[in-house]
Amino acid sequence: MPGDFDLRSVEQGVLATRFEGRIKHFATVESTNQLALYAAQAGAKWGVWIADEQTAGRGRGGHHWHSVPGEGIYVSALVTPRVPMSHARNLPMSAGLAAQAAVRECTGLELDLRWPNDLMFGDRKCGGILVESASEPAPGDWRPAFGPALRYAVIGIGINLNQRRFPAELAAIATSLFLESEREYEREPLLAALLRQLDEEVKRMRRSWLGTDNGPDLYRRFESASTWVSGKRVRVEEGGGYTGWTRGLDGEGFLRVEDDGGVVRTVLSGGVRSA
Repeated sequence: MPGDFDLRSVEQGVLATRFEGRIKHFATVESTNQLALYAAQAGAKWGVWIADEQTAGRGRGGHHWHSVPGEGIYVSALVTPRVPMSHARNLPMSAGLAAQAAVRECTGLELDLRWPNDLMFGDRKCGGILVESASEPAPGDWRPAFGPALRYAVIGIGINLNQRRFPAELAAIATSLFLESEREYEREPLLAALLRQLDEEVKRMRRSWLGTDNGPDLYRRFESASTWVSGKRVRVEEGGGYTGWTRGLDGEGFLRVEDDGGVVRTVLSGGVRSA
């Protein structure tokens, strides 16, 4: 139940991260992203806003997010790594990898990632990511080629946890961790794991830009984590709508799709579904 939320256990689970001591919990809010944006615009640098229920939760493209009280993860994280906007625009993929790792750690279930920001089991959506950011002029010690710097980014993540059913309009396209496993899960361990993984992904983004991360780059990791990125038959909404086969990510992290005429197109804004 919403009133049973144990904030202290989440706080204990994020010690030594940049979210330590910066977590706020609410029973009901319009939108956790909106609260985080207000704080960012007032000068806050890092923080986490968690709600039992959102009455005006938003998804990508202005879609409404179905937020059942106490049955899902509704969280927004404010981050301010010192990176160019060209790197920060990859945060939806970084957050997806963080969510996938956290769900695996806490449940043993394997989420799929639909480029750029959906958390999936097959063709059913279990969660989503909405990143809202702002830029600022590059610091004086940056080369002009780096472009503008990230001022802040708010990463909103929703995960369907213990929902047993969905409204009729969502029943065919939505799922939850409970429906995938027939087990109930506590929110607190998953939230703590999610925030730890997100903290590490943001650090890794910073290291990648500095050239000090020796692991696989973000795009290769995302390709390995997603069945949607390569060899998937899809329908794309943009460009007048077309169908084709996914052909991996390009050098800037955009999805490539070979349409039915053999032309490889670049998808810029999502809207990819199974065909």
